[in-house]
Amino acid sequence: MSLEERASVCTFDCPDTCSITVTIDDGRVTKVRGSHALPFTAGVICTKVARDMEAFVHGPQRLLYPLRRSGPKGSAQFERISWQAALDEIHDRVGEVIGRWGPQAVLPLNYAGPHGLLAGDSMSLRFFHRLGASQLYRRALCGGVRSEAWAGTYGAVPGCPPDFTEHANLNVVWGNNATVSNVHLVRGIRRAKRRGGKLAVIDPLRTKIAEQADLHLQILPGTDTPLAWSVAAELERAGKFDNEFIAANVLGLDEFMARAREWPVARAASVCGVPEDQIRVLAEWIAEADPLVMAPGNGLERGRHGGGAIRAIVALPALLGKLGRGHGIVLGASNAFPKTLAKLQRPDLAPAGTRTLNILDIGRHLAEDDLDPPLRAVFIYNHNPIVVHPDQNRMRRGLAREDVFTVGIDVAMTESLAHCDVVLPAATHFEYADLYSSYGHHWLQRAEPVIAPLGGSLPNTEIFRRLAARFGFDEPCFRASDAELMDDAVDPEDARLGGVRPSRIPVDRAVQMRSADSKPLVLFENVFPATPSGKIELKSEALATRWGSQALLPEWRERDADYPLRLISPASDKRISSTLGGLPGSRRAPPLLMHPEDAARRRLAPGNEVKVWNERGEVILPLKLTDAVPPGVVASEKGAWLATSRTGQTISALVSADMRADVAEGACFNDTRVEVAAV
Repeated sequence: MSLEERASVCTFDCPDTCSITVTIDDGRVTKVRGSHALPFTAGVICTKVARDMEAFVHGPQRLLYPLRRSGPKGSAQFERISWQAALDEIHDRVGEVIGRWGPQAVLPLNYAGPHGLLAGDSMSLRFFHRLGASQLYRRALCGGVRSEAWAGTYGAVPGCPPDFTEHANLNVVWGNNATVSNVHLVRGIRRAKRRGGKLAVIDPLRTKIAEQADLHLQILPGTDTPLAWSVAAELERAGKFDNEFIAANVLGLDEFMARAREWPVARAASVCGVPEDQIRVLAEWIAEADPLVMAPGNGLERGRHGGGAIRAIVALPALLGKLGRGHGIVLGASNAFPKTLAKLQRPDLAPAGTRTLNILDIGRHLAEDDLDPPLRAVFIYNHNPIVVHPDQNRMRRGLAREDVFTVGIDVAMTESLAHCDVVLPAATHFEYADLYSSYGHHWLQRAEPVIAPLGGSLPNTEIFRRLAARFGFDEPCFRASDAELMDDAVDPEDARLGGVRPSRIPVDRAVQMRSADSKPLVLFENVFPATPSGKIELKSEALATRWGSQALLPEWRERDADYPLRLISPASDKRISSTLGGLPGSRRAPPLLMHPEDAARRRLAPGNEVKVWNERGEVILPLKLTDAVPPGVVASEKGAWLATSRTGQTISALVSADMRADVAEGACFNDTRVEVAAV
């Protein structure tokens, strides 16, 4: 036995982007634990990464060699082939598609499996841009609503570092299942509570962080906007506005407050499903807190009014002048980094007029053939669309088409890759170098491989270098090394890097993005709004221009209900979205949480299997009765694979792909109506 410990970074889709130490035994990952290279994560990592990485890298689900489909699509019947044979077949089949329908009949279908700047999208997009393939608008699936709402209000700037939670007199965690998906934020909040600080949580689900709260407003899903408006109106009624700050720094107050005043506490309480006193207490605590830190989460954006909800929530500190001096909003962290994505991804290589398709529409485009030219070749990488996309059954029908040539690139045989014609084995993040920014903190990190790629697997960058070479793309940008790609990804000349090139950042020390005065980046201390007006825009002409007139101000309308129950899909402590879903810990169906009152009306007993259904699909889940959800709401964790359900469907099958959020055309996973019955 020859044990070595090597530095690395966790690549999964999580705001914490932890630094880790990997124990290697004869080329095998045997242990992963947190490291202190990143001060924010300080040697702590989540249980799933600590527990599951050996199985993730070395388990039987791992893809090690190129494969060609030998049975029906979806059957997972494949034969092993060589890399050269795989590249030749892809070249020939894609060439046939381009010859008949043109290059826009080809599509990259990818999202956010690994979060490294190189593995995420670097050489891959250079390849697709040069090919002339249809481009993909990815942010609609997740993140786009939050980013647009924040940028529309404050501009593309960072809020405050997440470390601010530790010293807050009041932390407000709103729509953020932080214990599962933002663990280091929770550590700061716990330290604040030990110092006497308070915690308020707003969430339809009584999450673990909600259980620790001094105040939990268990609102109905999608009613965050009326609640935030009501709090704003209550703050105004109590005379708590900082009028001097507002006059100097806020645009659109009158129009915003005209809508907020329509929501007195009694009306908001009725619509949100919470006691009136809770709204008054929340407003009082926010007004008194010094400092106040707000941490809105991803759950907010997953509904029709997601953008308006986030805008109304992040307006509250502005009304009180509580920005800077320890106050802040934990959002916009990705704006802390001097990324140069155009240099990395080379959109200039794409032919003028190349179309862009919304990722949420791809299932329809494939299943219904409603494009000209139609999609006839699809590359799936960093993504498991059958599990992750809304309207799962439509996506399955689309990927089952025999006349669509599909290439899959992944570390494991997912249920999406089972529909591919050629499968290419990707390396895990332990097997390649990469550069890591974060959407949850302000530290830049670099990692080197800690083991060699297993079998015949290759890093994404090398896979697309080889594809580019096979397609005859001989421009120098396709021969760039990974180190050169790192220096293309982040501006080496930016002062925030302290004179160190991105490709030379030490792997044992993260680099904090700081201001010119060497202090952490903090909104209204050394960072200021980057909106068109230079002010905090509660009314945004920019959002209205991009997304339609309804986006000028936050809006909210009640929805007519087709089915009686509201379904929400929180994050799992066993998976990161669908990643790790093929491992043993995720092979059981997640339960459906239901309030006892709703179960009694349907004569359902705990432990029963129940059918959760609407017009789009039907899922079989075990039932768990609990008041962790309010009456009228059911919940089941997202990201479970099809094999966990007897119907071969998961809750993504119940979600509309056609319903969109108010900005960014975002998916509405938490705006889903269902019925539940005994099996």
